Order: sequence, then C-alpha cells, then structure tokens
Amino acid sequence: MDAVRPFDVLDPACPSRSVLRHLTDRWTPLVVGVLAPGPARFGEIRDQVGGVTAKVLTQTLRSMERDGLVDRRALPTMPPRVDYELTPLGRTLVGPLDALRSWAERHAGEVLGARASYDAQDGAPG
Repeated sequence: MDAVRPFDVLDPACPSRSVLRHLTDRWTPLVVGVLAPGPARFGEIRDQVGGVTAKVLTQTLRSMERDGLVDRRALPTMPPRVDYELTPLGRTLVGPLDALRSWAERHAGEVLGARASYDAQDGAPG
C-alpha cells in the first residue's frame, strides 16, 4: 500500500498550489471579509468590496461556491433574493485572512516607503 503523500504548496504539481492561488487572488480575501459577519446579498458584497465588477464578483462567488467556501441560497421572494454565506470550511479562512488584512493595513506605510526608496535608487525593474 502506497503512503499518502502530504500536500506541499512548494511542489508545482501539488493541487494545494491551486487552492493557495485561489485563496490569495485579488477578490477572494475581500469577499471572505465581507461575509465574515454573516450572509449578504450580491449588491451588498459588491458595494463593500469596491472596485470589483459584477462579472468578476459573479465568477469569484461561483468559484468559492465550487470550492465549498460559500453557500448560495436563492429565496423565493418577489423580486427574487439571493444570499451568500460562508460555509463552515469558508469560516476557517476568516482568522488567517483577517491576520493578513491587519498586517497589510498596519505595515502599508512601511512597504510604500520601501518601494519609494527602492525606486529612487533606480532599482525599479527594467
């Protein structure tokens, strides 16, 4: 019997790499942050995320649903209403992504200063 090989994101053939890529794309962390407090409608998500088009948000939510991170619930109301909510698996992302968001907000000034210093030394990629 073969031993089960552990997932390793440093291995380019490992499927965990595609999972990591999806979790760290441009919009998934922001959608998780919006849905962390509870369910939200599409328009509410779009308004809070800011800068995302309806098409890209739809693709992001579908991808998150496919990965088991989000539940989409259509309610039989007039007009029809659709709510999105993090699944139990999706909720496990709230803490780690919140930590990354906090880090980015806390250190953005330092990173921007380092970029400006690097660029001023003609270190900009050519």
